[in-house]
Amino acid sequence: MKVFMIGGTGLLGSAAARIFIDRGHEVTSVALPPLPQGAPIPEEMHLEFCNIYEKTDDEIRDLLRGNDCFVFAAGIDERVEFPAPVYDAYEKFNIAPLRRILPLCKEVGVKKAVILGSYFSYLAKLKPEMKLTEKHPYIRSRIEQENVAFSFADENFDVSVLELPYIFGTQPGRKPVWVILIDQLKRMDNLPCTMYPGGGTAMLTVRQVAEVIVGAAEKSKGAKAWPIGMYNLTWKEFLKIVYDARGMGANRKIISVPAWMMKMGLGGVIKDYEARGIESGIDPMGLPDIMNFNLFIPDRYAKELGATDDDIKAAIFDSIKVSVAAAEGKVDLLEMKAK
Repeated sequence: MKVFMIGGTGLLGSAAARIFIDRGHEVTSVALPPLPQGAPIPEEMHLEFCNIYEKTDDEIRDLLRGNDCFVFAAGIDERVEFPAPVYDAYEKFNIAPLRRILPLCKEVGVKKAVILGSYFSYLAKLKPEMKLTEKHPYIRSRIEQENVAFSFADENFDVSVLELPYIFGTQPGRKPVWVILIDQLKRMDNLPCTMYPGGGTAMLTVRQVAEVIVGAAEKSKGAKAWPIGMYNLTWKEFLKIVYDARGMGANRKIISVPAWMMKMGLGGVIKDYEARGIESGIDPMGLPDIMNFNLFIPDRYAKELGATDDDIKAAIFDSIKVSVAAAEGKVDLLEMKAK
């Protein structure tokens, strides 16, 4: 199988490219420079440095022609900040590329597409009473991304959307997203305990994400959203590992706080956004309701796509240690940014 990927030098894309190639597939990718220093980008991957969205439709057709599968391992998540209306940014980076490129895929004979999405879409469908698409621009955009992607599926074109949760693992030279968490926790280091929501989350490792990307390309048929997760931890269980990785031991006292109490402490966050002209993709006053929910996912979906067991604790340790070094300015790493 010949695979064309947007984002093949990223944390997830490069890991998937490695597995594709190891299984005998051929991978071509476009990506924006620079490469993270020391990143294990497969030498066998055909790589072109460019902004694909600046190319003409004919140029994109030429890139896609002869490939069997298109993988969209790019885009942005809710942690990248934008001025209002933030939905415009999600449209630009996560949705519009699919509106443009998926029909071009079909024109030149590509047979399937694999899209990296968010498990917030899974939650929105699981709990419609929470009205998440009404409250949160990011979640609304991820549902729209799925709808757009599936609108192009037919008997000759399979579309899979992977609804991905928290992901742990690192890529040399690239800044982990968990620096944000380290900054949050440091504010409570001098307190006798850490106060955090009482819910939990699904999670998996970078390698497992790569395995399900390849599995979806090889196995998935029709139009399907796949809720992906391999491990389910409460925030309290997760933070015990985080504090251990920070060298503070695994016995830090963590108190679960209800959503209403968490909301009382978010006034400063809202004022900060207003002062900087930022609109959050996840409404701050609605975030506590999400974080106090156990957003768990059975592992059967990931395993159906070929995910295998991994050491999630080791992956969390690695992610947190690099994040601490980045937060303390001890390493110079590429950040996650929109281009």
